[in-house]
Amino acid sequence: MSALDLVQQYSQTALAQLPGPAQELLAKPFTQKALAVLLALGVLRSVNKSLSQWTMNNWTRSERWQSTREIILITGGCSGIGKQVMEDLAKTGVRVVILDINEPNFKLPANVSFYRADITSSANIAEVAKAIRSDHGDPTVLVNNAGVGHDGTILEEPEAKIRQTFEVNTISHFLMVKEFLPAMIRANHGHVVTIASMASFVGIGEMADYCGSKASALAFHESLRQELKAWYNAPAVRTSVVHPMWVRTPMIKLLTDHESHFRQPIMTVQFVSDAICKQILSQNSGQVILPPSQSAASLVRAMPTWMQEGIRSIASKSLRRLREVQQREGL
Repeated sequence: MSALDLVQQYSQTALAQLPGPAQELLAKPFTQKALAVLLALGVLRSVNKSLSQWTMNNWTRSERWQSTREIILITGGCSGIGKQVMEDLAKTGVRVVILDINEPNFKLPANVSFYRADITSSANIAEVAKAIRSDHGDPTVLVNNAGVGHDGTILEEPEAKIRQTFEVNTISHFLMVKEFLPAMIRANHGHVVTIASMASFVGIGEMADYCGSKASALAFHESLRQELKAWYNAPAVRTSVVHPMWVRTPMIKLLTDHESHFRQPIMTVQFVSDAICKQILSQNSGQVILPPSQSAASLVRAMPTWMQEGIRSIASKSLRRLREVQQREGL
């Protein structure tokens, strides 16, 4: 008996166990065609996911995670998402190093080390990197997490804040990779995680510098992948980019203080950290959009112009509405 015969026999047996009305519904040609389409879509989705994963991993198999082998370096590790990622990874027993311009105001886990660093200064990064290598060795995972955000229209926002946004959210990625990627290339082992944003896909009002810096972070991630493959022959060095939507951190306090007037989903740092840690521990490259239900945001640039503008307008009006509330309350 062939595999097809077995499937048909099983299907008929299972169908016979259903109530009469259900059997009649499933026997209809329209229902059978609809089920066939759903099955085909499911198969296509599975194949697409597998092809994407293998392609992102450069057709190389991921090694089993070994905590004793890895050293994870996280920028902006003293608050927000970075702090939560540090705490969650530390629980796995892996060595973690955090960089931040601010000193930690909490007790570090035993397997976590802190170094004060200005990640917008290549000279300071080089100095701190020398100390890290002396104390721990070469980091094998780099999480470019540090980020800043300021409110204000293009005409209102001071030049200093605009420059800071790009220096922290984009330029620091270049500087950190210049310092720590060569060791990963030599070993053909490592992982560079770029924390971007949903703002990588959609530019909205009062966030021009932030959106621009996060779009740049995405472009950085894409170019880095190509260079690792075609220039440095390091296909086993993984690269991931993470696009969170709104996250409940001090950066968006003005939004969360008036959450009832801001009708967009806001995630916890734990939700985002769980996804980042899962990506790191899997040792797979990839693109992670959070929450997953908003994954269509990555398709915005492929939409007709009128649809793109409609999406940007909805997001901008939500922010504009919030600003009007703040102005009425004198904030």
